[in-house]
Amino acid sequence: QVQLVESGGGLVQAGGSLRLSCAASGRTFNTYTMGWFRQTPGKEREGVSCISITDGSTYYTYPMKGRVTIINDNAKNTVYLQMNNLKPEDTAVYYCAAVMTTVAGCAIWGLYDYWGQGTQVTVSS
Repeated sequence: QVQLVESGGGLVQAGGSLRLSCAASGRTFNTYTMGWFRQTPGKEREGVSCISITDGSTYYTYPMKGRVTIINDNAKNTVYLQMNNLKPEDTAVYYCAAVMTTVAGCAIWGLYDYWGQGTQVTVSS
């Protein structure tokens, strides 16, 4: 198993930036495909970005595409989500997730089965 702990959330003004971190422990970090999700009250959790352990590919979903970058640091067992030009509608709890898979690509949102506790991001207007 792998344990995931997110950090880096907080309150930021619209147009600002945050970098979320997801520290992994347990089984070898570099055997997992990693993803970032977010959820707001009353809505389903949605995928934001991911990076594949199989082929190294990354994926970004609308509406954060072009404003976020996922970075995988195997030496630190940490995956980051750099978020820029944040908007009030980006306010959500952001979750880090992992899946051990041999499938190419990473946008396999329904297969992620290890989750962190989440970190709150609040963007003020």
